[in-house]
Amino acid sequence: MSQFDQESIVYGVIRHVPSTQDLAARRERRSNWAAIQTLPLGIDDDWSLLKREMFSMAGDDIFSGAYQTQVIHFAASYRAVEYEWEAWLRQFESLLKSMYWVSATVHLETELSGRHTFNWQAEQGHEPSDTELRMSCEWEREASFAM
Repeated sequence: MSQFDQESIVYGVIRHVPSTQDLAARRERRSNWAAIQTLPLGIDDDWSLLKREMFSMAGDDIFSGAYQTQVIHFAASYRAVEYEWEAWLRQFESLLKSMYWVSATVHLETELSGRHTFNWQAEQGHEPSDTELRMSCEWEREASFAM
């Protein structure tokens, strides 16, 4: 790796459907945890862009970080992941399809093409299924103009 390699940072959050029904919420949260556990470990797989170690979540109850909403956060540093971004998105959406959630946000920060924010919304909450997901993207780029 040289000092001229392009680094990309990816981070974000997946929000579970807020719930006041304790048993259903626990079952769905455990299902989300199980979905993340199906991801490969970094030492086991060189191809997958999503690794189990990227993800973290609070516990199952109010005392360990899940008041009404389970929050799953993730982050990773890559070498120029924007060149493989379509594959990254496919893998991420595959994970989302296997989970319970109401929204997901991914931030991509690149050296050459700026910052991108990707959002998925499921108004009524998403349950594990192969239904098509809708994503929106915002792009931000800082540029200076020399005169």
